[in-house]
Amino acid sequence: MSITDRLAAEVTTIALCWRLARADGVVLGFTSHDAPVDVDGLRYEASPGMTPSAIGSALGFEVETMEFTGALTANAISGADLGAGRFDGARLEVFMIDWDAPDTGTLALARGTLGQVERHTTQGNGSFTATVRGPTAALEALAVESCSPMCRAELGDRRCRVDVAPLTAIAHVAAGSSRDRIRIADVVLDDRFVDGRLQVLTGGGAGSTARIVGIDGNALVLIECLPYDVAAGGMVELRQGCDKRFASCADRFGNAANFQGEPHVPGSDVLTRFPGV
Repeated sequence: MSITDRLAAEVTTIALCWRLARADGVVLGFTSHDAPVDVDGLRYEASPGMTPSAIGSALGFEVETMEFTGALTANAISGADLGAGRFDGARLEVFMIDWDAPDTGTLALARGTLGQVERHTTQGNGSFTATVRGPTAALEALAVESCSPMCRAELGDRRCRVDVAPLTAIAHVAAGSSRDRIRIADVVLDDRFVDGRLQVLTGGGAGSTARIVGIDGNALVLIECLPYDVAAGGMVELRQGCDKRFASCADRFGNAANFQGEPHVPGSDVLTRFPGV
């Protein structure tokens, strides 16, 4: 008997399941059943307090959204991880399962990506409400890039093609660091790291990244605070940056052929460059 046949029975053993895949590769499963359920090699933990809004679908290209709420728990979805952005853009799938016979298959209900997440301060661990945007939300993205004198690629991506391995270093954190100023013990810092990236490799904030906006002696100045403290002796990965100017692309990286901008096209300020014209 399939899951659709069981829906027509007088007494059903149907439960909702949520599969949440974060951008960093972590996959979490939750179910409305009062006991864990294993589906396709993933254990869906019992989360009776997690509930979705009404799930609907329609023809057309309107952006479909839904919301789901749940409790913040230390071992699954924590307030610190939400604040750190680890769930931003996570992919969510909602489906039905027969918890009495999980091998009979699933019935897909909705899927999309997490948008705005709102935390609620209540007694205990608190709760959250997340908005899920359906697949049609991708149609809102611009398909044509704007003309720009600056490069639109990111250093090392498939359009830039610069090998970032020689531009990357592993370093240890020195004492006296803060969340927005990371002191480095064993790498000589210079302006090449400005506009680069720092990634935490150890400790509770492992995987957190931030853009480097300045160098102050042996300290990296970050554009925003890291979500977790970085202890002295911890390890970080440093990647040099690029100011996205054509001169830097040609002279520093020898990569002018892959420059993704239009540095020689006159801009709207062309008349102000030559007074009297």
